[in-house]
Amino acid sequence: MFRTTVLPGTPCAPPHPGDVPLHRLETAGPGATPFAAGGFDALGPLARDRGPHRHTFYEIVHVTAGTGTHVVDLARWRLSPPHLAVICPGQVHHWESDRDLTGTLVLFTEDFLVDHPGDRAVLRRLGERSWFGLDTEQDARIGLLADELVREYGERNPGYESVLRSLLHVLVTRADRLPERAARSRPAQGRIGAVAEAFARLLADRREAPASTERDWIVRECARRLGVTPGYLTEAVRAATGRSPGRLLIEARAQQAQRLLAHTSLSVRQIADRTGFAAPAYFSRFFRRETGSSPGAFRKHHSHHHQSLEAPRRRP
Repeated sequence: MFRTTVLPGTPCAPPHPGDVPLHRLETAGPGATPFAAGGFDALGPLARDRGPHRHTFYEIVHVTAGTGTHVVDLARWRLSPPHLAVICPGQVHHWESDRDLTGTLVLFTEDFLVDHPGDRAVLRRLGERSWFGLDTEQDARIGLLADELVREYGERNPGYESVLRSLLHVLVTRADRLPERAARSRPAQGRIGAVAEAFARLLADRREAPASTERDWIVRECARRLGVTPGYLTEAVRAATGRSPGRLLIEARAQQAQRLLAHTSLSVRQIADRTGFAAPAYFSRFFRRETGSSPGAFRKHHSHHHQSLEAPRRRP
């Protein structure tokens, strides 16, 4: 796929104002295997990225220990390992308040599925469910496969690419057999599910829009655009995520403001205007309430934090 990989140490391209950062997979060079596997420490600090971001590649994560929350699109999954997570290209995710997070990550582009093209549809289906609890036997079997993938990738013996593709196919197939244990991992059905999915797309548009108005962040206006009542929209979104559309809109608005502060040189007044606030003072009060920081302090801290992470890393 075009521009899904980069050379080691290539920094992420600065996102357009309001966009979610896009991570690409690091490979040794043109024609190199678009695959990586290893632990969180081996793949670097961005493996625990606490900022919402997207990938150009698939990520399968076997979480074996740790506390915190994994956020994927609209769903928030509290860690109670062992788990298996599947994130597809384009999905927005991040780790939140994580501590002592351990496990194995398997990263690969769609190009890597050449031997098993049917796995693309399976992975998309797994990405919709996203989060899987594992019993003792499932955890052991998934762990053995993950360990084999890491070992094969690290040793790079003759024919290792073929072995990696075969092991990955087994992992994807076994993941597809996992039951849906967590209630929030079950996609809502029928019209309720369709409305929740439409709201998710609308929310993604809000996060990435270069500008918005106050009306764009009101539940009533979102319901009108989706052709349902505010009450029905609330019912649908709660059924799919366990959370209210109003809360999700507030968080998306705060995230858009954070991205603009961190990745642009726009003034606070300009960011307030782009996120639909009539006055910078109102925006500042909103931002402090949602993040615990003023816009200026957030920009200063976030800029310093990201400078400290500048090192050759893969980008899970």
